[in-house]
Amino acid sequence: MDESIYDLDPSVTPAMREALLAKLKTLPAAPGVYFHKNSDGEIIYVGKAAVLKNRVRQYFHKTVKDPKTLALVREIADTDWTVVDTEMDALFLESEMIKRYKPKWNILLRDDKTVSYVRIDMKSEVPYLSFTRIPQDDKATYIGPFYGKSAVEKALRILRKVFPYYDKPYDGKKTLNTDLGLTPGIEIGKTTPLEYKKNLRKLRLYLEGGRHKLIKDLEKQMSTAAKEQKFEEAAELRGQLFGLRELQKKIVFSDKEFLDISSDQALVDLQMLLHLPEPPRRIEGYDISHQSGTNVVGSMVVFVNGASDRAEYRKFKLRNQKNDDTANLHEVIERRLKHSDWEFPNLVILDGGIGQVNAVQDLLEEKHIAVIGRDKSGDHSRNAAVRIIVPQAEGHRLLTLPASSHIAKLIARIDDEAHRFAITYHSLLKRKQMLK
Repeated sequence: MDESIYDLDPSVTPAMREALLAKLKTLPAAPGVYFHKNSDGEIIYVGKAAVLKNRVRQYFHKTVKDPKTLALVREIADTDWTVVDTEMDALFLESEMIKRYKPKWNILLRDDKTVSYVRIDMKSEVPYLSFTRIPQDDKATYIGPFYGKSAVEKALRILRKVFPYYDKPYDGKKTLNTDLGLTPGIEIGKTTPLEYKKNLRKLRLYLEGGRHKLIKDLEKQMSTAAKEQKFEEAAELRGQLFGLRELQKKIVFSDKEFLDISSDQALVDLQMLLHLPEPPRRIEGYDISHQSGTNVVGSMVVFVNGASDRAEYRKFKLRNQKNDDTANLHEVIERRLKHSDWEFPNLVILDGGIGQVNAVQDLLEEKHIAVIGRDKSGDHSRNAAVRIIVPQAEGHRLLTLPASSHIAKLIARIDDEAHRFAITYHSLLKRKQMLK
């Protein structure tokens, strides 16, 4: 490894580069996500690797010829990384971290052809699975984005053996994939469209990171089928369970609970800022959406170890439809806390100021759950500081976090996701009302 071929950015001192080169020698031979930083500590590029040791060191080899990559390397003053279990875990975590930090070099270097979504139209009579670069407003389900289509394609080829699916519009004709057991077999009477959709929902849950929930559900369904002497159904469910367990040995999707939580600086900083006993493993974000008190909905998004867990998202249609965000938020939190079957969070982040925090603070304190509000009054631009409301023994503390801080980026990411999820549900109800 020879960095002498690079003319470094003036802000990157020789001491910084020397410390970086020493750090690179400690890179593990394991899959993970790496974070290149500039001299100000700002994350300027996020990438994934099957083997961190090999991938990260490539940036500093003489073989790097691409002008854009060379320009990136000139700015690198430090590198951090998070080790994960598998390459697919790295794929999911990379996507999450790019959404959070929006690193400038990911935008400058990214070839849009490498960004893909998995599309499933569950509303069609016989859905099929496909890839696309640009999600459409067509009511289909889009899972992603993924920054590396080949890895997702490989995983889906394996998953297809457990949950067969169509990869083209259904035409009722038997194909080689029918003989190989890679389609559900509606064309030969092996199953029905209804049963196919049930299995497709399992596949979707898996792709959205809900592998543990899926396995638990399959175990419960298999036990029920056996007790009711539905032996054929029980055998099919057992086959799916065995298939998933074999799959775990080959490739693992999004088991974020196995990530090293201590390596996410935002969570450690939140622990210190809020005086929590440990970094908040589970964070829930809430938002309310409506139009002058009609089609009022609430959203709950879940982040586990700093990464979104879409399988845990929930939405609420308000029972009392009114233009009162504090009362609406109180209803949502009250209803959520009645679900003891949903794991309780360590921290709740609200879209709102002191009024919203006051509306739910007592409810959450009863369950020993910390809460903060994000006050978005004022500047809403991308580089705006993040203002948060932190409850104290007497009154509240208003803190302004620089947009570049780890905490600010995590809070903004959670708040944006809660807002997106609420708006999506509100828009759906609005369309349904217009069609009546």
